[in-house]
Amino acid sequence: MKPAFEQIDSPLHHSFLLREFTLPAFDAPYHVHPEIELTLVLSSRGKRFVGTHIADFGPGDLVLLGSNLPHCWRNDERNRDPARSIVVQFRSDFVGEAFWQAPELSSVARLLERARAGLQFTGKTAVQVADQMQALVGAQPLARLTGLLSVLNGLATSVEFQVLDAGYHAAAMTAADCERINRVYVYVAEHFQTAIRLDEVARLVHMTPQAFCRYFKKTTRKTFIELVNDYRIRYASELLTGNRDKTVAEVCFESGFGNVSHFNNRFKLAMGQSPLQYRRVFESV
Repeated sequence: MKPAFEQIDSPLHHSFLLREFTLPAFDAPYHVHPEIELTLVLSSRGKRFVGTHIADFGPGDLVLLGSNLPHCWRNDERNRDPARSIVVQFRSDFVGEAFWQAPELSSVARLLERARAGLQFTGKTAVQVADQMQALVGAQPLARLTGLLSVLNGLATSVEFQVLDAGYHAAAMTAADCERINRVYVYVAEHFQTAIRLDEVARLVHMTPQAFCRYFKKTTRKTFIELVNDYRIRYASELLTGNRDKTVAEVCFESGFGNVSHFNNRFKLAMGQSPLQYRRVFESV
């Protein structure tokens, strides 16, 4: 199974792609592309996957994603709102390789570097940028370009953001390593809720299980089972706070763990609290 690769072609007479979507649901698979992406959700709810980060999303969700960072949005089954969004996609050199070296753009260059791990913007920043992005949809080509630069400048000077997956190291990988590792990420993101066989994953990258484990640890700085547990724990933490009618045992099995005791131990090791303690903290807020 190869990672879903999205081929993105900018329209004629434009250096970047800006699209407004209205769909029954977000249906793009967990995928990668070399373009940097800024996505604003206008309506719909569900879970957002960025690298190994999993979180709820809703209207106003604003995320900046760096090149080759795996991602997707999945609707909640209970959601009945149309999936409306505005998406801007551009190559890092879409205005020329030397453009970002201008001293006036140093803060934007740093922003794009931070975006390699994924950034979610909130608060007044998200509100202001949402207005700007909606204005870009109907703008003329030059106004679109200057408007995008203004949006990026606003994001670059904001402190209202969180890093989504600081552990993702695609920036340090070769193109071949990035393709192999993203293939593994895509597979795990699609299957972490079920039993995952190491030999099946190793075959995806044409390696023996032993060679794959060594390669994965060297390339990503974590073991493969740590990656799987990252997805399962983060998904479980979202279920614990977003679906409080589910028991801990139900969360355990729905997240891909086969044993409640093991789930409790892994969750406490990762989050510093037991699943019940974690839920109670959020219930008291």
